[in-house]
Amino acid sequence: MNIEQSLAGLADTLKHEGFRFVDGDALRPLLEQHQALDDWPEFAASWDRLEPDAYLAQVGRHRRRRHAVFSAERAGPMVLEPHQPHYQSLKYNPLQGDIERWFEPIEADVGNSVCLRAILEFTRDLFGRLAPETSQWHVEVHQFRIEARPGEPGMPTPEGVHRDGVDYVLVLLIDRSNILSGTTTIHDDQGRQLGSFTLTQALDAALVDDSRVFHGVTAVTAEDPTRPAHRDVLVVTYRAR
Repeated sequence: MNIEQSLAGLADTLKHEGFRFVDGDALRPLLEQHQALDDWPEFAASWDRLEPDAYLAQVGRHRRRRHAVFSAERAGPMVLEPHQPHYQSLKYNPLQGDIERWFEPIEADVGNSVCLRAILEFTRDLFGRLAPETSQWHVEVHQFRIEARPGEPGMPTPEGVHRDGVDYVLVLLIDRSNILSGTTTIHDDQGRQLGSFTLTQALDAALVDDSRVFHGVTAVTAEDPTRPAHRDVLVVTYRAR
């Protein structure tokens, strides 16, 4: 199957099912059609430099993150916008909705990295196929590290099964170390589970039509509680301007 057929197949599944899980071996060539992932080691290592999520710490949970906003037209460069807050309404985030949350910005070399540009170009291409009437996108990029501590599971989605209040979502695994579980689940608006998939290797991904389905991730625990344990993901959301 060639690249065009693969993209068409992803778009068709998203259109009809509202979600699609993709393993890393299948996703890599779709990313590399835009850019070779030559700086992957440096890109992945940047998760070691994420800052604590101070808002989540207020409710006794632990994760690290950085955030950036890009604007994109159907073609042309993806433009990094001035640093700005992340906002969700209580409708979509009952735990931390209706507040502007300021996170540390994604580092400049990460924002300009070949890997991130390949991911953004791939997602714009894919999601643009599903929304041909959209000429401009508001794109948010989130680096997350979820840490599991002895006797204290990590919560990738502390708000529970939810929607993000956007149009489309990519959840991309960067790394998992000494981690058990962390299964992504997809649900309809009645709470029925439609599918599940555990991201286990780098570039495993979940693609979600956020307007149609809900998603969540089960808690993660340390396989060996005497060693550090983390789950690193990149989340990219697209909302029509």
